[in-house]
Amino acid sequence: MPVQKIWSVDHACGHSIDVDLSERPADRRAGYARWLASRDCSECWRASKDADSESRAEWLANKRAEEAEAAETWAEQYRMPSLDGSERAVGWASRCRHQLVTAAYTALVAEGGMDESEWQAIEEAVRPLTRAGWWIDNREADPSDLPELLEAASGTDRPTENPHF
Repeated sequence: MPVQKIWSVDHACGHSIDVDLSERPADRRAGYARWLASRDCSECWRASKDADSESRAEWLANKRAEEAEAAETWAEQYRMPSLDGSERAVGWASRCRHQLVTAAYTALVAEGGMDESEWQAIEEAVRPLTRAGWWIDNREADPSDLPELLEAASGTDRPTENPHF
């Protein structure tokens, strides 16, 4: 008598489905049917995956909103000018600037040997860098490299005193 090819699988979600396992070797069909029974059916699995994607997207949107609020509060507190670029780039760059500069303060002053007066010079060098792309490009930089990055910034990253030229 041949090994059965169609198996009735009672899935963990409660649905029962007849599954054609003829593509599997005969000696692996029973084990695979048991494995399928421990899982949700395809329909329920897709539905839960879609729900997870929605909750992940909602979580990410909330996290971005929190980061944006923290960056805005920080920028106001330290009198940082607004950035130049598209609306989307400015939002992203504002978060990048906040994260990089605060991490640099921690690395250089709180944990490093730099004193507050040296940090003030760095903070003053940060202010004129208003091109959003510069902050996005340097978002993964090591925070302790910020002074060197500021020195390397070109004139296109800083606005001119006369914006009409």
